[in-house]
Amino acid sequence: MCIVAAFSIRIVRQMDKWIALVRTKLRELKLTQEKLAERVGASQGGVGHWLNKRRQPDLQTMNNVLHALGLEHLEVALVVRERRGTGDTSGPDEYTYDITSAFRYPVRDWVTAGQVHEKAQVGYAPPGTIFEVSDHYAKGAAFWLQVTGDAMTSQVGLSIGQGMMILVDPDIEAVPGKMVIALTPESETTTFRQLIEESGQRYLKPLNPTYPKTLLDERCQIIGVVVQATAKF
Repeated sequence: MCIVAAFSIRIVRQMDKWIALVRTKLRELKLTQEKLAERVGASQGGVGHWLNKRRQPDLQTMNNVLHALGLEHLEVALVVRERRGTGDTSGPDEYTYDITSAFRYPVRDWVTAGQVHEKAQVGYAPPGTIFEVSDHYAKGAAFWLQVTGDAMTSQVGLSIGQGMMILVDPDIEAVPGKMVIALTPESETTTFRQLIEESGQRYLKPLNPTYPKTLLDERCQIIGVVVQATAKF
């Protein structure tokens, strides 16, 4: 006799996040439902049905819509969960489409990071690019960098050590107190520092007190603001 462990598959139906995201992006891009329909090869009526929850598009169509709106870094995925515990299988199975809370961004190097804000397009990455995920939603061409050196390592307070991954968002305003990536005339690569202001003048300050701070003048350029730091093991 063969005994098979009982389990049930439950997929939860959630279209609200996708609809809200599509509606928001349509407003940002000033696109009509008709224009969106043209981009995805659908009818305007079909798009209207999707956004008003009268019909549910399949996964491929949902992802085609995101791609048409410049959201290639987002993916709609089918979520399948195993119900554990008592083995209760009462109630109907549900099929659900959900947008994960993870957004993927490319990993750049410190030399080309300074060119990203000028040349990169949202969602584009050359073949072979490595991606990391985050729950941060960036409107522009955000990217990851791996920290090198110990300039941002501190014995007290905030410390961002070598090997950690930092997420850089070029569309966030750089204000004093923020961690930033910048180009300085002293270096051919981008620099990771904290932006501070003293006596009306701004500086790029390392968290490691053994390193000097740098005057932020017209020759320096802020590339983006660091919004997240994670450790890699």
